[in-house]
Amino acid sequence: MVQLLATRLDASFAALSDATRRGVLEHLGRADASITELADRFHMTLTGMKKHVGVLERAGLVTTQKIGRVRTCKLGRSTLAEETAWIEAYRGLWASRFDALDQIVEELKQRETFDGRRQTE
Repeated sequence: MVQLLATRLDASFAALSDATRRGVLEHLGRADASITELADRFHMTLTGMKKHVGVLERAGLVTTQKIGRVRTCKLGRSTLAEETAWIEAYRGLWASRFDALDQIVEELKQRETFDGRRQTE
């Protein structure tokens, strides 16, 4: 189970790591599009766009359907819930660490004032 989640997270974060792929997701959030339309919009070759769409598709972020000669892309079923939970867990960890650091800095400031080491302005 853990390995499956790690594999899914790896695929999602790899897909989201590229600006073009994030742009494709934004575009598909507004309207479905063919690979040709996406390639034109992002000024790239069909082959290049097919590779980007393939990465998004393997991550479950995009689905494609071929009707005749046209392959249409739309947002996939992935809600990014696992990815959001993973990020949130680390956000919480870092927030608590920064809170602890703030507390230490505040204690040091109070000691400086108490010990008379702090310069008056």
